[in-house]
Amino acid sequence: MPRVLLYHFCRMQLPAVVLTPAQLDRHLQRTFDLYQGKTGPAAGWDSYLDNLYPLDWYLACACLEGQSRAWEHLFAARASRADVLLVDALRARAVRLYPRDEERQDSAVTEFWSHLLVAETANSLPVLARYDGQRPLVPWLIRVFQNWHISQLRQRAGVQSLPEEDLALPLPADARAGHWHEAFCLAAREALGELTENELLILGLRLRYRMSQRDVAHLLGVHEGTVSRQTTHLRDRCLEGISRRLLDQGWTGEDLSEYILNEMGGLLLDEPRLSADRLAGLLATRGKQLPSAAAGGP
Repeated sequence: MPRVLLYHFCRMQLPAVVLTPAQLDRHLQRTFDLYQGKTGPAAGWDSYLDNLYPLDWYLACACLEGQSRAWEHLFAARASRADVLLVDALRARAVRLYPRDEERQDSAVTEFWSHLLVAETANSLPVLARYDGQRPLVPWLIRVFQNWHISQLRQRAGVQSLPEEDLALPLPADARAGHWHEAFCLAAREALGELTENELLILGLRLRYRMSQRDVAHLLGVHEGTVSRQTTHLRDRCLEGISRRLLDQGWTGEDLSEYILNEMGGLLLDEPRLSADRLAGLLATRGKQLPSAAAGGP
C-alpha cells in the first residue's frame, strides 16, 4: 500500500483523528525500523506494508501524538473474543493476576495506562511506541499487559523477569493448568446460564461497576437485605454447581473453592451476558439507568 493511499485511507476511516502527512511519514519510518529490528535487515517495505493493520497503526501513532480523539477511540475499543471494552479486558486479566486484591487490580490497570505514553525506565520505550502495526492493537495491548505483570510477579519472586522485547510474545502454556482452566470456564458458563436476568443484573452491578449492596438496592428499588441474601445465594449456587462439575471430571486439587474464586472474577468480566451493554439493556427494561458516577467509570 503506497504511503499516500495509506494516509488517505486512514483519514477517511478515522476522520476525527488527524495526523499530518509529515507525522505519518515519521511514524511509518519509526515503526518500520522496529519491524526490521525484529525480523532482520533483509525485511523490506513491501512485506511490512502488506502485513500492516493500518487503522490500528494509525490510532496508536495518533495516541503517541497526544490526540484526544484517538484516545477516545482507544478507550472505546473492544476485545473481539467477547466484545468487551479494552479496559474491562485489562481488568479481567488483573483479577486473575491479583485475585481478591481489588486495590492491586485497580492500580495494575492504572499503571499500565500511564506506561502507554511514559516509559517505565530511562532506557525503555513507552508501550505504544513498541507497537509496529503488524498485529491487531487491542489483543497486542492485552498480551503486553498480562506479560508485563507476570514479569513483575516473577521479579518479586526472585525469578528473572521477561526481557522487554518478549512482552508481546505468548507465554509457554502449562497443559495441566490449561485443561482445568478450560473445564472451569465451561462449568462456570453452564452455571451462569441457569441464572435469572435479575440475578445476572445484581452480579453485574456488583462486579463490573463495584457497586455496594446499598447502592444496588437503591438503584433497583429493593431492600439492602434482599440484595445481600441474593448475593450470598448466588455465590453459594455458583460454587456448588461449578465444584460438582469439576469433581465429576476428576479434580484432585486440595482446595477447589480457592481455585474457583481465583478464576471466577476474570471470567465474569469477559462474560457477554455481563457486558456493559447487556447490563444497560436489563436496566432499561426496568425503566432504570446507571448512576452517572458508575456509567462514567474507566
